[in-house]
Amino acid sequence: MGVDIREYKNNLRKKYRGWREALSPEEKRERDDRIFRRVIRCEAVQKADTVICFISTPIEVDTHRLIHYCWRHGKQVAVPKCLEQRGRMAFYLISSWEDVEVGKFSLLEPAPERCQKLTDMERSVCIVPGFSFDPQGYRLGFGKGYYDRFLSSYKGIKLGICYSACVAPKLPRGRFDVPVDFLLTEKYVKKI
Repeated sequence: MGVDIREYKNNLRKKYRGWREALSPEEKRERDDRIFRRVIRCEAVQKADTVICFISTPIEVDTHRLIHYCWRHGKQVAVPKCLEQRGRMAFYLISSWEDVEVGKFSLLEPAPERCQKLTDMERSVCIVPGFSFDPQGYRLGFGKGYYDRFLSSYKGIKLGICYSACVAPKLPRGRFDVPVDFLLTEKYVKKI
């Protein structure tokens, strides 16, 4: 009898969610700060005109500081909006927090009526979220498939950000999963 891969992935999500929720605010801030410093020193980020980035929730590696950094340094910031078409996202340029609103899954998303849709992804880099990554660059996401679909056609450099305690030896993967190009944690940067 085979293993139910969905149950296995859900158990991994619970494990890594529990670890993240157990972090004290001080520990989280310190880890987030180390990851932030690694990200902004990354050559791909320094050279990019546009940073495609998720807006973090409390259990994710903080991206709010990175978004502010990009604005201050003249980089465009594009954030995802989940579309009605199942599993699809569009990215919109935001220039302030006034450009976002609570959207699908209670996530902060761009307000399309106030933002320009990102159509040119040349000279961009994508900051990729995940509950977990493995050393081969594969990720365990939140289970809805939005980033998997986007990454399958994204041609730019993909940076996965994650806490080192959430890096698994090997994650289950499907034939459509796409690895990131770099994995950044509070302890290291790994080129895949």
